Amino acid sequence: MTLVTRIKQLAEEKKVTFAEVERAVGISNGQIRRWDRVSPKSENLKKVADYFGVTTDFLLGSNQAPKWANTDDLFELDKMLNSNVNMAYGGETLTEQEKQRVKDVLTGLFWEFRKRDKEK
Repeated sequence: MTLVTRIKQLAEEKKVTFAEVERAVGISNGQIRRWDRVSPKSENLKKVADYFGVTTDFLLGSNQAPKWANTDDLFELDKMLNSNVNMAYGGETLTEQEKQRVKDVLTGLFWEFRKRDKEK
């Protein structure tokens, strides 16, 4: 699935057009559609990810999903990881590197549990 396809699915879910997304995040008209041919600037990709409440990794499809995973699985994983963003231990907020390590563990557990549920 391409970047533009993922954004299209998110836009359909939210019932907005690409033009509405582009206006809302402050990027030029027609920008998103061009991302099938040209790599987006990282700051623009981040703006779109933030608009939809997903990670840039999700948009780029770089979440190391198993071959059997479907779009619903990917949305659920991303939702779970985003709900755990403000992580702390002993009253101190984790560093970005520590947060990423926790997210990696959560991702592994997510796929284990998801696979087990699908096999039932």
